[in-house]
Amino acid sequence: MLHDEGGNGNPILLLHGLMGSAQTWRRQLPWLRELGHVYTYDAPGHRRRAPSSLRTEAFVEDLTEHAEKVGRAIIVGHSMGSLHGWCLAAARPDLVAALVVEDIAPDFRRRTADDWAAMIRRWPQPFPTENDVRSYFGDVAGRYFLDSFVERDDCWYLHGSVSTFEAISAEWGTRHFWNEWESVDVPSLLLEGEFGITPDGQMAEMHARNPKSQYVLVPGAAHLIHDERPELYRETVTRFLCQLR
Repeated sequence: MLHDEGGNGNPILLLHGLMGSAQTWRRQLPWLRELGHVYTYDAPGHRRRAPSSLRTEAFVEDLTEHAEKVGRAIIVGHSMGSLHGWCLAAARPDLVAALVVEDIAPDFRRRTADDWAAMIRRWPQPFPTENDVRSYFGDVAGRYFLDSFVERDDCWYLHGSVSTFEAISAEWGTRHFWNEWESVDVPSLLLEGEFGITPDGQMAEMHARNPKSQYVLVPGAAHLIHDERPELYRETVTRFLCQLR
């Protein structure tokens, strides 16, 4: 599902991470509108019906249909959104002018989603109030998850199925996406959190394999770089986008 967030200039398409939503970009919208015409997107299974197949190709196919409505755009992704963004760039280079890749890597093989999914199932859902969400996750992650929850019957629930999210993540443990990354032929900014989720050295290797890429290791950040280090994120992304002009 595509959302027109306004702004002027070349299209900028924002892609959220696993369990996220278009709303998780709302704190970045004001300054991004100064750099282009911004669109956000809810991936299948996130505030909307999941596809019949949960393979990455099904998500990229849906993204392609929506990206065609936007035209050739700068893709700014977080986690899963970044993966789908570079797969889109590999399959349809006519739709992607540049990429921002945040804390995701091509090869998570031999990792499972079992512990991660079990942790989510232990969350004390539903959360009675917004403050309960913030108290449980902390201020930064709490804001992020509030953007990924829905309010029903005066309580807050995760917006999608844990089983769906688990299956999406589990697929990444069975394959790699190096071929797709090596097919990317547009300027790319790679942002890795110092305490993020990527396997050691992979994002630096992504930079080494792609001469049009830049790589930044963000100190003090974990997986939510754009919320944990917002000023540094804004400065780094703005500088990269201005280089494209």
